[in-house]
Amino acid sequence: MRRILAGGTLVTPEGLRRGDLALEGEKIVGLAARIEPAPGDEVEDVSGCWVFPGFIDAHTHLQCWTGMDWTADSFETGTRAAACGGTTTIVDYATADRGVTMDEALAEWQARAASGAGCTANYGFHMAIAEWGEDSPAQMRRMREAGVSSFKTYLAYDHLRLTDAETLRCLEVARDLDAVVCVHCENGDVVNELQRRVLGEGITGPEGHPLSRPAEAEADAVSRLLYLAQVAGARVNVVHLSTELGLLAVRAARERGQRGVYVETCPQYLTLDDTRYLECGDDGFAGAKYVMSPPLRKPADVRALREAVLAGEVDSVATDHCSFNLHGQKDRGRGDFTKIPNGGPGIEHRPAVMATTFEGQLGPEGLCRLLAEGPARTFGLWPERGRLAVGAAADVCVWDSTARWTISAATQHQAVDYTPWEGFEAHGRAHLVYVGGELVARDGEPCGPTPGRYVAR
Repeated sequence: MRRILAGGTLVTPEGLRRGDLALEGEKIVGLAARIEPAPGDEVEDVSGCWVFPGFIDAHTHLQCWTGMDWTADSFETGTRAAACGGTTTIVDYATADRGVTMDEALAEWQARAASGAGCTANYGFHMAIAEWGEDSPAQMRRMREAGVSSFKTYLAYDHLRLTDAETLRCLEVARDLDAVVCVHCENGDVVNELQRRVLGEGITGPEGHPLSRPAEAEADAVSRLLYLAQVAGARVNVVHLSTELGLLAVRAARERGQRGVYVETCPQYLTLDDTRYLECGDDGFAGAKYVMSPPLRKPADVRALREAVLAGEVDSVATDHCSFNLHGQKDRGRGDFTKIPNGGPGIEHRPAVMATTFEGQLGPEGLCRLLAEGPARTFGLWPERGRLAVGAAADVCVWDSTARWTISAATQHQAVDYTPWEGFEAHGRAHLVYVGGELVARDGEPCGPTPGRYVAR
């Protein structure tokens, strides 16, 4: 039996075309102006809708212990929420903490993804490396053989970061493996010192968080990373870029001819600014909702990043979804902002926020590049995913651009008690979402199937 999506506007690598799309099993089997249904075929009229390849969120932290607490979303709830928003594949960060091998970390994350009632969206893994040893290159090779084609290192957080020399060695191994290294770019020493100073000045609430992590700390780390990558000849992805200064460091690298420099940013850095830390709410602590790293920035940074998105300087938009409840988790940091669990939710609402805030600017092809094609190309999912083509995976998002609805924690599927976009009037919604050819969500609600599986890259 085929599923035929009839009469939509197909967003293909070659451009927009009106026509039908046929799915059979786990593959796309037809694109044509008209596909005649055979007996037993199931036909959905999607006229008036955009038909996208399933969206890809290449930066998530599900079912993750951060050193402070477990994230609120499991793989079960997180992939369900992702699919309800139109995302059909996530790439999550497995982490080899100090004293843990990459093999052990990958097995642990595979077990977490397999727990519960199953995953609605597909999932892959990056491997975060928190320490470097003689066996690290061999471990990285084994990860590559297991379908992990991207790694992560940190330039901040004492329990996670590598030295510059260790980072250089990691980049060199990644170069030889044709892998990408994703890097959290903040100067950890500067952040540690400024946290101490800000607390010493008696600033203990959420507003202290951005004061301790200035734009210069990000830009310094971005520049340092890119020079290290140039020495190694490695491909790198600057994750969650949040500042104009960091963007200028990326431009400088590209202008000097450096290749293999990818940039990711997130919806929060394109829509929200640091005034959010002053929110009080019912209990005076609502600003804690926005404690994430890097922090929300100045309006000028938001403008600069939005301009970079429109200019094609950003390769992908991901979420850095790392959800903690405001009540019972984030509010444990009262009296010391450094103890507020660090991270925010977004896995469900990324497509709607992007489509709405860039309405009339990006268009469907621009959205497809940032939410599907870009991450697929960067992280080894292309050409199986990220495009509509015969033979590609039957991961599809049918998008109704005429839908109007309001984002609210009361109706979301993320297992967390708030959303940064509470009350946001969204223009457009995922009407039908298919994973592996199965209908998993309709108009923002799950349909029940959990066909999500591990995707080797």
